[in-house]
Amino acid sequence: MLTASAGTMESNDCLMIVSESDQLKIDLESIVYKQFKDQIEKVIRDTLKEKGYQKLYVHCQDKGALDYTIKARLLTALERLEKLK
Repeated sequence: MLTASAGTMESNDCLMIVSESDQLKIDLESIVYKQFKDQIEKVIRDTLKEKGYQKLYVHCQDKGALDYTIKARLLTALERLEKLK
């Protein structure tokens, strides 16, 4: 199974790990989970839809990243995954 990642576990960042999968699954860990779970998932889902991904495993370890950081980390991880193929 191919896996790629981007980001760090530093404050205000997130570590995004993506893997090939036969279905869409988003696994989210966040220090602000209760407050922003829905928004973080929306950014991830919208970005995947924008890039045409329907089947992928995404694991996001968030340390308070803003939306644009989450999107940038996901796009970088997706680009790295494509280079592995």
